[in-house]
Amino acid sequence: MPPLAINRREALARMGGGLGILGLTTALDAASPIVHYAPRAKRVIHLFMNGGPFGPDFFDPKPALTKYAGQRPAGADLRTERPTGGLLATPAKFSPQGKSGLMVSDLLPKLGQHADDLCVLRSCYTDNPNHGPALLLMNNGTMTERVPSMGSWMSYGLGTENQNLPAYVVLCPGRPVRFSILWSSAFLPAQHQGVYINHTKLEPDSLIPWLKNPRLAMNDQRKQLDLINELNREHLAARGGIDNALQGRIEAMETAYRMQTAATDAFDLNKETQATRDLYGKGHFANGCLLARRLCERGVRFVQVYYGNGQPWDTHSNHDTTTKKLAADIDQPIAALIADLKQRGLLDETLIVWGGEFGRTPVSENGSGRDHNPHGFTMFMAGGGSKGGTAYGESDDFGFKAAVNKMHVNDIHATILRLMGVDHERLTFRDAGRDYRLTGVAGHVPKELLA
Repeated sequence: MPPLAINRREALARMGGGLGILGLTTALDAASPIVHYAPRAKRVIHLFMNGGPFGPDFFDPKPALTKYAGQRPAGADLRTERPTGGLLATPAKFSPQGKSGLMVSDLLPKLGQHADDLCVLRSCYTDNPNHGPALLLMNNGTMTERVPSMGSWMSYGLGTENQNLPAYVVLCPGRPVRFSILWSSAFLPAQHQGVYINHTKLEPDSLIPWLKNPRLAMNDQRKQLDLINELNREHLAARGGIDNALQGRIEAMETAYRMQTAATDAFDLNKETQATRDLYGKGHFANGCLLARRLCERGVRFVQVYYGNGQPWDTHSNHDTTTKKLAADIDQPIAALIADLKQRGLLDETLIVWGGEFGRTPVSENGSGRDHNPHGFTMFMAGGGSKGGTAYGESDDFGFKAAVNKMHVNDIHATILRLMGVDHERLTFRDAGRDYRLTGVAGHVPKELLA
């Protein structure tokens, strides 16, 4: 399928039958793009720090934390989820990096070398201090369950450039069953659900269960699949030709068949040079970043890389010690990802998004920890048409609350879609008598973030 195009069958389904609408004013055909603006990015890599990092440890210097350490002055008395004490200083030391002079802490020395590629958002905020609702809002655009994830909206709206691989892949170690709702397609057609990959094992056959059929050769599988698909299509036609679950099953079986060869190639890190493997480093997150690059260069539209299983950034105690270890684990892989994409000519068309579901409090919990903080947190974008070397927005003096040019999660999603060439207000789907969209009834795109 051509980039940013959809086939006639899906176009007609979206325009009629009460299924969906893209807000388009022209008729769709097999080669019509659905973008509303000239896209600056073709794909997204979402580096998700589940648990919530603390912005002033990395990209939002707050000297007042040291000046008023142990105290709780006005402005540092916001409500917190758990009992908290006075301000807790950060051990991070900041310095201007790159030609832009963007302030980056010494906890991320390698990433600091790419400061001119970073578009830092210092004024993000969300609506809930609990992990569950905040995870849903960041990944699915609402705290309500059973709605499509951001990656599913991307897949639905833009498709994939490689029909042999899914449009949406989720790399998360372990078996995070309770996280699966975060990559659900919900009421969107089932083929847009995220394909979960446990990337703790590196051999393709181990990464993807049942990747190869041990009993049937490819040509025999093709005959079997053709028969099954023909029966399914007859069943579908007899019921009016509209059955999202059945259509999704047909698409899934076709993709699974083609993945036997495509995935064997895409997920095989042994095909990388030793120099490239050394560039990214070791560990599950390093492997996830490298796999994300391999998937994106093969046309996968949306790749999420979860840091760990659970909430490893949820530092209610021993914050400084834990954060130093976490920072050391992400610094080299993210820097390598940016450098690798750039030298391959892919960074300009690949949007990297980094952040968690919320931030952490500048006041202390348990003496050495930090509580959840929905009032203000930091994220960054890189590549994909975002404006590098930029720090957008401001938090208050302590990094507690977004203060200037505030960006709600809906604004973040609207901006990501805008960089992909999509008007967030026009990418909608009708379900149960109402139109849904990723950004709900909100969402604003700050033009200052566009390169």
